[in-house]
Amino acid sequence: MATILDFALMAAVFAGNTFLAAVMTRFFRLQLKTQWGTVVYTALLVPVALVVTTIVTFSLGVGVNLGSPAAVLGLMIGLPMGLGVTIDVLYVPSPEEYELPETTGR
Repeated sequence: MATILDFALMAAVFAGNTFLAAVMTRFFRLQLKTQWGTVVYTALLVPVALVVTTIVTFSLGVGVNLGSPAAVLGLMIGLPMGLGVTIDVLYVPSPEEYELPETTGR
């Protein structure tokens, strides 16, 4: 029997996975010089990080039984990844839009 606390903890894991996906995507966009590098690293490394966080939190007893592995993959990895990448790409200004002050070498 799932309680409200189980649903709240699962929502917290979902929000954490979304935040992690957005931060990792932003990091790749800032550090990598090519657009394809960002796409490849985001597509390969973000799901691995989300799988690890999901396995760790679910093994601690957080969340409810979703019934199938496909539901877990879709709800706890696929949807947060899509939301995180979308938030970073659409709602956060591009790294090229920031003007940095000139630095003086010492």
